Amino acid sequence: MYDAVADDYCYPNSTVLKNKLDLTDADELDAFEAEVSDARADEELPAGDLDFAHFKAVHGHLFQDVYDWAGEIRTVRMSKGGNPFCFPENIENQAKLLFGQLKKDKFLAGLEVKKFAEKAAHFLSELNVIHAFREGNGRTQLSFFLLLADQAGYPIDLEDLDPEAFLDAMIASFHGDEAPLAALIQALIEDQPD
Repeated sequence: MYDAVADDYCYPNSTVLKNKLDLTDADELDAFEAEVSDARADEELPAGDLDFAHFKAVHGHLFQDVYDWAGEIRTVRMSKGGNPFCFPENIENQAKLLFGQLKKDKFLAGLEVKKFAEKAAHFLSELNVIHAFREGNGRTQLSFFLLLADQAGYPIDLEDLDPEAFLDAMIASFHGDEAPLAALIQALIEDQPD
C-alpha cells in the first residue's frame, strides 16, 4: 500500500482510487485494473521515441479504461514502506535527465548482453524512483522496458519471468543494489530461444 499526502486521487475517507467504473471496493478495483491493463498490454503499444512522452503514452494506453488521469504525472507526494519517491514537482526534470541519458546511450543498442542488462537495470531502477504515476508504475515500466529491449536487439518473452523475483530485484535496486535486477535481465535474455 502506498502512502500519499493529501491524496485527491482517492474517494473521500477512503484509500480507493477514483476510477471510471466508480468501484469503491479495493479488491474489485484491483481485479478490474489487473484484468484491463493485462489485456491492454497484449495489444500493440503506442509508437514513440522511447522518451518520457512515450513512457507516459504507454501508461495512458494501459490504464485508459480505469483512470481519467492515465498517462499524466502524479501531483501528490508518495512513499512506500517509508521510502519516498521523487516529489511531483521534480518528476518532469528528473525524467528529462534520465531519458536524455538513455538517448545518449543510444537506447542501449549495440551493447553486449551483460552491459545491456546492467544499463537496463540502472534505467529501470531510476525510473522506479521517479515513480511518475499515482498507480501503475510497475506495469508501465515493464511494458516500456520490453519496447526498449526489443529496439535494442534483445526481444524478451516474459513467460520465464518470476514476478516475485522481479519485484524483489526492483526493491533491491531502489535501495541501491542493482545487481539482482541486472542478473535477472541477463538471464531473461540468455534464456531466449535462438
